[in-house]
Amino acid sequence: MRLERLSFNQFKIFLTFDDLVERGLTKEQLWRDLPRMQALFHDVMYEASDELDFELEGVLLVQVHVLQAQGMLIIVTQNEAVAEYDDDEYIEMKVTLDESNELIFLFDSFESIIQLSKSLHPAGVSGGAVIYYNNHYYMRFTEKDVENVNREDIIAILSEFASPSIVTSYRLFEYGKIIMEENAVNQVTSFFEN
Repeated sequence: MRLERLSFNQFKIFLTFDDLVERGLTKEQLWRDLPRMQALFHDVMYEASDELDFELEGVLLVQVHVLQAQGMLIIVTQNEAVAEYDDDEYIEMKVTLDESNELIFLFDSFESIIQLSKSLHPAGVSGGAVIYYNNHYYMRFTEKDVENVNREDIIAILSEFASPSIVTSYRLFEYGKIIMEENAVNQVTSFFEN
């Protein structure tokens, strides 16, 4: 579990799928076992508050992003409005859940995209999109791009060359510069054969 304080009233928790398994939850149970999810949130929130010296009280806005390749990202924001309750132990959580079926990875250089494409092409991957945004390159793969290959193998190959990203494809396509909108692996391997 990784923790990061974002501001005086906000922090981020990142749990890999291995972290979730250690806590007794599988990826499939995330959406089906509500009591265990609530217990997980409770435990993780208090661990984070202790480690980050963040006092949990009042209304907490909790955004949960389940990322296909990475795990679970939880962003907790404490509402600045003071709760109108006398009970010091009272915490109200407003939870927003989001799950993405896309794979989005961040690259430091285009050279890494070239090397990745040379590894993915023989594995049967030809699709994908390349976008440049905030001084980084991103590759986005839809379910269709990886439907005929082992998803876990592709994620492992991607992880050798890039880092998982939580930037949404909507943001990338809206504000980024689209380098290759589709068939990126095919295009890169044909342009950079040697």
